[in-house]
Amino acid sequence: MTETVDLWVDPVCPWAWMTSRWLLEAATVRDLDVRVHVMSLAVLNEGRDLSAEYIDLMRRAWGPVRVLIAAEQRYGEDVIEPLYSAMGQHYHVRGVHDLDAVSVNALVDRGLDTRLAEAATDPSFDEALRASHHRGMDPVGDDVGTPVIHVGEVAFFGPVVTPAPKGEAAGRLYDGVVAVAATPGFYELKRTRTKGPDFS
Repeated sequence: MTETVDLWVDPVCPWAWMTSRWLLEAATVRDLDVRVHVMSLAVLNEGRDLSAEYIDLMRRAWGPVRVLIAAEQRYGEDVIEPLYSAMGQHYHVRGVHDLDAVSVNALVDRGLDTRLAEAATDPSFDEALRASHHRGMDPVGDDVGTPVIHVGEVAFFGPVVTPAPKGEAAGRLYDGVVAVAATPGFYELKRTRTKGPDFS
């Protein structure tokens, strides 16, 4: 029986990118229906004490998530995963950090209306963006970032993993993560990261 897995991501988060690559890989060896949704690091970090560099990233991060919301409103929720994946290929894998160019190029890659890129500076999409953000984030609380995964009634942050496991290793990680997250009263399993995201 197919299991629905809901994943919330922000295109600028490298760890969400890694988790999305793992989860989509897991779906090739497990019977999973992976549905990708939009959260916003800019929304999550509102009012927080941040470095000047991160404040600048958060200011620019509004653009891609608004474009994703605009595309969803035009084409339906099934457009989010392929458009997000195209954005990630440009931003994370190819290292294109001009987020306006990332959005336009991703729209071109997916054969979508490039005028949707104009949503990047349009705050009228923010109400829908915030609603999507809160559907994903509220069940896991304020102490986490992205990625967030929901499997049925179980919601959790993570996993944070690099590089993304392939094949059956991806399936085993999925089995273990869901088993741990579904354990009543389980809250945290963590160790210090010793390397950054490996996009290979």
